[in-house]
Amino acid sequence: MDLSNPAVLMSAMFIGVLGLGVFIYGKRQSDLKCLGVGLALCIFPYFVSSLIVLWATTGACLGALFLLPRLDV
Repeated sequence: MDLSNPAVLMSAMFIGVLGLGVFIYGKRQSDLKCLGVGLALCIFPYFVSSLIVLWATTGACLGALFLLPRLDV
């Protein structure tokens, strides 16, 4: 993580808190998809230092969580 860039640091913190919320929701609902996405959103910001990649990955994870049940996959 690039600690010298405040935008990356604040984005990583926001995404981590969002992941925690999704993880807690998945735990309460016993939904393994939400648990997995929440855990991924909590962990992956530690390994990504690009702001664009950080938000693109977050969008892909949340988009997949939203769209996959509707596509009957």
